Amino acid sequence: MKIRAFLILSCFFYLSFCYAQKPDSTFFFRTDLSVTNNGFSIIPAFTLGDPAAMLDMRMGNKRLSFEPQFRFALEGRPWSFVFIYRYKAINKPRFQLSFGGHIPGLNFVTRTLSINGVDQDMSVARRFLAAEVIPNFVISKNASIGLYFLKAYGFQKDGPQKSNFLTLRGSFTKIKIAGKVFVDFYPQLFYLNMDADDGFYANATATIGIRNFPLSISGIVNKAIQSSIPAKDFDWNISLVYTIDRRFVLK
Repeated sequence: MKIRAFLILSCFFYLSFCYAQKPDSTFFFRTDLSVTNNGFSIIPAFTLGDPAAMLDMRMGNKRLSFEPQFRFALEGRPWSFVFIYRYKAINKPRFQLSFGGHIPGLNFVTRTLSINGVDQDMSVARRFLAAEVIPNFVISKNASIGLYFLKAYGFQKDGPQKSNFLTLRGSFTKIKIAGKVFVDFYPQLFYLNMDADDGFYANATATIGIRNFPLSISGIVNKAIQSSIPAKDFDWNISLVYTIDRRFVLK
């Protein structure tokens, strides 16, 4: 109930801001609904390790966006909810600078609790707040390179309390393969620090799709270069993605 109330308030304040902007501003809405064989996160403490369903949403205008993420194990158990707000402070043709916050992030873990003398497996939410800085340099219409820095704080002692994440990442989109078939490619190198542990990793995401067709196939690989963080040295997944992408004009 608290999560539902927070989401409703978030949407209310966000839409209020949008309508306060100048007339005829463009409003976008994008939803990616995907099913994957392996729900893993580049932050190992948040990895599910089982088949999962994910709903990623983005809505906003050229300056402000609200980007909630909802993830579930396929049997319906919640995995993580993240409510992301981003503001693009600089929006030039060749350079953009955005600031954001995860307010809040919720990661669900299973704990065995005794209720009326009976042990039951329950989903327990671990709460996080995070701030992010995102500079991005545009090389061409379909290529860019940038940095992403995130600093997070956890409110419970049974999970990471202080985390720092820094990545150098590239974006190469709508690379034509044949006819209407294209590929998007997102490589990145990143450093992750979680409390007393840290590590360096290489990661890449590739998506194959067809222009003007909502279904695509996406895959992620993640490889530890050197790390003291307890996690798999190599992990991967493949996902089937259904996308809705719309643009509107607010008057």
